[in-house]
Amino acid sequence: MTTTVLGYPRIGADRELKRATESFWAGGIDAPALDAVGARLRRTVWEALRDAGIAHIPSNTFSYYDHVLDTAVLFDAVPPRFAGVAAGRDGREAELARYFAMARGADDVPPLEMTKWFDTNYHYLVPELSPATRPRLAGRKPLSEYCQARGLGMETRPVLVGPLTFLLLAKPAADAPPGWRPLELLDDLLACYAALLDELGAAGAGWVQLDEPILATDAGRAALPELERAYARLGRVAGRPRLLVQTYFGSIGPDAVAALKRTAVEAIGLDLVTAPDSLRDLAAVSGLGERTLVAGVVDGRNVWRTDVPAALSTLTSLLGLAGEVVVSTSCSLLHVPIDLDAETGLDPALRERLAFARQKADEVVLLGRRLAGGEQAPGAGAGWTRAAAPVPASFVDQRVRARLDALGDAAERVDHEQRSAARAGSAASAAPPLLPTTTIGSFPQTDEVRAARAAHRAGGIDRTEYERRMRAEIDRVIALQEDIGLDVLVHGEPERNDMVQYFAEQLAGYASTRHGWVQSYGSRCVRPPILFGDVSRPEPMTVEWTTYAQSRTARPVKGMLTGPVTMLAWSFVRDDQPPAETARQVALALRDEVADLERAGIRHIQVDEAALRESLPLREEDRADYLTWAVGAFRLATSGVGTTTWIHSHMCYSEFGRIVGAIDALDADVTSVEAARSHMELVEDLAAAGYRRGIGPGVYDIHSPRVPSVAEIEASLRAALRAVRSDRLWVNPDCGLKTRGYAEVEPALRNMVEAARRVRADLAAD
Repeated sequence: MTTTVLGYPRIGADRELKRATESFWAGGIDAPALDAVGARLRRTVWEALRDAGIAHIPSNTFSYYDHVLDTAVLFDAVPPRFAGVAAGRDGREAELARYFAMARGADDVPPLEMTKWFDTNYHYLVPELSPATRPRLAGRKPLSEYCQARGLGMETRPVLVGPLTFLLLAKPAADAPPGWRPLELLDDLLACYAALLDELGAAGAGWVQLDEPILATDAGRAALPELERAYARLGRVAGRPRLLVQTYFGSIGPDAVAALKRTAVEAIGLDLVTAPDSLRDLAAVSGLGERTLVAGVVDGRNVWRTDVPAALSTLTSLLGLAGEVVVSTSCSLLHVPIDLDAETGLDPALRERLAFARQKADEVVLLGRRLAGGEQAPGAGAGWTRAAAPVPASFVDQRVRARLDALGDAAERVDHEQRSAARAGSAASAAPPLLPTTTIGSFPQTDEVRAARAAHRAGGIDRTEYERRMRAEIDRVIALQEDIGLDVLVHGEPERNDMVQYFAEQLAGYASTRHGWVQSYGSRCVRPPILFGDVSRPEPMTVEWTTYAQSRTARPVKGMLTGPVTMLAWSFVRDDQPPAETARQVALALRDEVADLERAGIRHIQVDEAALRESLPLREEDRADYLTWAVGAFRLATSGVGTTTWIHSHMCYSEFGRIVGAIDALDADVTSVEAARSHMELVEDLAAAGYRRGIGPGVYDIHSPRVPSVAEIEASLRAALRAVRSDRLWVNPDCGLKTRGYAEVEPALRNMVEAARRVRADLAAD
């Protein structure tokens, strides 16, 4: 009986990867130094898994930015616009310059579009393909990392994004003809995979893992003929390693299992945490015969300790359905923090219920050994074998539950048209001009701001001094926005470490970690809080900062909150009650905050739901229920305000076309969305659906260091006006500005305001 994990965090225990890549971008280190950091991080992961007792260790799960981007580069699926970005550089420096330009942009070259990896908070770079794309095996990354591990005395299993997933996640490039699909490149791409398998086999690799999470989606299930054709082709590669086709994030259905059974692949991996009904899929096709089943019974996406008896029961039921059962995680451990042992400050009643990546590897080993013959894993005490205990009474707040019961479903505002009419007749509505300019919320977090927050946490400065410094920063941000000419201002959020963590630290029912970092994209890491109990708001969270900012300007200032769905999606959420109920508890706490902001005179309140699309179930049949409770939670949080108060929302970096109806149902007065990298796609979708509220499509991409020109932003605005009435169009960046520097932000915002001024003048002239 063997064990494995499907991937492991790559950022390093102290976020070494973040620091190294950002130093490389800034010119602080060169390519050899960056590669040395990468080599050390890979070695650390492989040794940790070996020492834990994992039998089959994965490799090629490391990335400097994103594994889908790595796959595009590996097979030379590089758009022509990046051909010249490495001019004047040679060798590895040129390779990395082009690679990071695809991720972040360079000068006047825009990056690839970025969106969410299925229903997670990890972002991947979207490949751009066309009939002119000529895939070829252009890199050696999987082979070189396999050889690095072998040189260290460790045999590994290279991991690749599968061909079907790569092509179905890709988008047609701008030069692709209408109706052309990236899947039409399948045969050419399979030749590249075959060449890579041949090289890996010649190097001695015994197994290769091909990740096909797309099979958990409707798009993947619609492509089963291509799936079977792909793996029949790869199965015929002479001298190849054995093939594991790994799926996760949901059930792939019996038809997909049957299709893979008809090929020569030696192993199939299933997620039995997200999709316990995969057991029925296996039974429906009479099992896998002599093939290996990689059974994902340890949750790779959440931090709760595995119920070992239940997992053992599942594993035992699988023994007759495959030639061999390999105990595994449900997906890569990329999505959880590295080591619970670093968290010494958590409540013991909560801590004993948790497992991070290192502990989950221990759980996998324990389950493998228990299944094989009852042996305990090294260091595993009685707690590892205990079934999930009842939720402690201290995690339950009956007052919250009683308030929700009393409130019922009362979460309705008056009709949007009535609100518009009320605002038009009220001097208190803070109505902005035509094409109002604003930002999404945060401004750059300077070294001084971060140092002040750190000093306050450590006791180096008292509350009075901390507030003085934060107010000074708010003063600076307000003055800058007035000077730039923005219409609706923000306070800049200097006091906030993260848009979810900041609120979690002030809400009962949440716990925060000190070192629980998880990669979101590139060098961006977040510390998802842990939502463990009933949620309530002991006291106001944002009112003091927002009202101070409003006191410094005559222009309206937006209050900034994070919505209930996003508070769930970007946290590790309790699994002992339905998410709909947890979302209502968070919404109730936010409703109290919204009411306090309005009472304090704030007339624009933004409740961000960046994760609304991200959390959409992968299968169409599961979506209606989710959207019902997700929209209901937002409306519960925002429906208590008067007719003259503007409710805004914001969403970013997801495919929104599928949820246009839900965006409309939120009933926000203004919705700002990512649109720069996706070329205003959502604006057209909303127009086609008859959307009649305010819309702020992002006119420049804040995840790139590029400063867009006035002409570029003006062109985006004019494109948006082809689908949106001018009295409904807002002008804003794609997302918050905290990850950028003022050297980029200030000229970009000035260009944005100037572009809006020019378009506004033309509209007035007409």
